[in-house]
Amino acid sequence: MSTKISALLITYNEEKNMRRYLNDVDFADEIIIIDSYSIDKTEEIAIQNPKVTFIKRKFDNFTNQRNYGLSLAKNDWVTFFDADEGISTQLKKEIISIFNNQPKFDAYFVYRKFFFKKKHIKYSGMQNDKAIRIFKKSKSQYRLDRMVHEIIECNGEVGFLTNKLDHYTFDNEQEYLDKLNSYSSLRAQELRLKGLKPSFYHYKIKPAYRFLNYFVMRLGFLDGKDGYTIAKLHAISVANRYKYLDEIYRKENQNLG
Repeated sequence: MSTKISALLITYNEEKNMRRYLNDVDFADEIIIIDSYSIDKTEEIAIQNPKVTFIKRKFDNFTNQRNYGLSLAKNDWVTFFDADEGISTQLKKEIISIFNNQPKFDAYFVYRKFFFKKKHIKYSGMQNDKAIRIFKKSKSQYRLDRMVHEIIECNGEVGFLTNKLDHYTFDNEQEYLDKLNSYSSLRAQELRLKGLKPSFYHYKIKPAYRFLNYFVMRLGFLDGKDGYTIAKLHAISVANRYKYLDEIYRKENQNLG
């Protein structure tokens, strides 16, 4: 390609996705993987690719991992896909075409197709799911106040890709809940820094609202049983967020005592 590009990735136990990911980003000039000390074959698979630089860094939060990866990229243009995101042949051709003809924007949103238990979820709030996955690092940074559900800020023009990104999430409910709970734990830390004290509203009303939001307002009922499951798991994760926050306060009080 006429424009050089660095492919960045953060990982932890991604052996099942690693070969597909490396094939998906074979257009990149370098591939930098920031790994949180995986205990599976993630590293073994990754380092077989001559383009890969594999770096281990203790995980503190998603934003810091991503910004660290950005600091290592040799090229201004980067991709930052997740390991569970698949780049279709059509999307790859579109990306290559953009970089062969000089990008017109400083960053690009891509819409995602959400898969749960290998089934395409068409509703449940996933209809308009999008993320910036290609951008100039000189004009972009992940917001430091977000430990999870990272937000990238771009000081420039942002375009949209035409083709969608396949987002292969979880094969079962427990995997999904475990991931949501890991997010809830980080979100609880964010809320503690803001000084939020959880109340009945947070313990009961917010989880109930989250369920209704996903199942009714976001049309999850049109996804049938899977839509119900997704709404239920998100409600549980919200309840757990405030349980984790309460635990943080309890531990602080114990230390003071």
